[in-house]
Amino acid sequence: MSIRLARGLAPFVLGLSVLGAVAPAARAEAPQQKTQVPGYYRQMVGTFEVTALYDGQIMLDAKLLKNASATDIQKLLARQFRTTPTPTAVIAFLINTGERLVLVDAGAGRFFGPGLGQVVPSLKAAGYQPEQVDAVLLTHLHGDHVGGLVQDGQAVFPKATVYASAGDAGHWLSPDVAAKAPEGAQRFFKMAQDGVAPYVKAGAFKTFSGDAEILPGIAPVKSHGHTPGHTSYLLQSRGQQLLVWGDIVHNAAVQFARPQVTIEFDADSKQALATRLKLFGWTAKDALLVAGAHLPFPGLGQVRADGQGRFSWVPVDYAPIAP
Repeated sequence: MSIRLARGLAPFVLGLSVLGAVAPAARAEAPQQKTQVPGYYRQMVGTFEVTALYDGQIMLDAKLLKNASATDIQKLLARQFRTTPTPTAVIAFLINTGERLVLVDAGAGRFFGPGLGQVVPSLKAAGYQPEQVDAVLLTHLHGDHVGGLVQDGQAVFPKATVYASAGDAGHWLSPDVAAKAPEGAQRFFKMAQDGVAPYVKAGAFKTFSGDAEILPGIAPVKSHGHTPGHTSYLLQSRGQQLLVWGDIVHNAAVQFARPQVTIEFDADSKQALATRLKLFGWTAKDALLVAGAHLPFPGLGQVRADGQGRFSWVPVDYAPIAP
């Protein structure tokens, strides 16, 4: 190579060497984020806009599941590529009726650690503010449904009236019942009482019984068993329906195929089983749209009857909202 050619190539070679030295540093300037976006998904039910709000997930140990052998449960989990403990979603549902903004359940808030408590960020990402919520309908008063009502002792939804069934409120908010409960159950009573405390103090906590509409187009459906007053809610608008069923299912991989499987948290396991079978049969027969607090996000879909007392979950397809 001539001296002249070598001198001509020198800047080019130097440039390549500099790029080589800089490139790794440049790539390192885009670190992995390791956070998930706030989760929400919309579904129209007649003129009602329903938004599933992701609160986070809990890890559910299969040992909590009852009325089936460990071998059978493990096979059902493996069929869905699941292990134990199983990731289990916690979901709340926001209903915009066009006149009111109604939240069904509020998630866990800070009651269960940092893996939960995302209802408010999800709600804001969906275009709303906590101050806009007019009513909160509780399916029951377990901590992963009431914890999101409160933060640092203050109401998260300051303009909302909170509704719960008289059966559930009479159980979880009763000092006498709490005093007689086993020591291991005391924390469940405390979470229920802490969750609704600012609303009770403000006169913004109401109970109901019966099946009359609580708000126009939204009626309670008794689904007792998991708790003494566990309640689902049936939405009806323009001939379309949605059943927000709360905690009818805790482990979708197991309980659709084996509805007889109950969970340790059930207050009355026999009643919880009877309720699950009743709602599975109804929703499958009528092809009713269902929303579940612990189904895979967004927790919306339908139940299919597979015969011999077994069922399957058919999730909704992701779809745009028609203008």
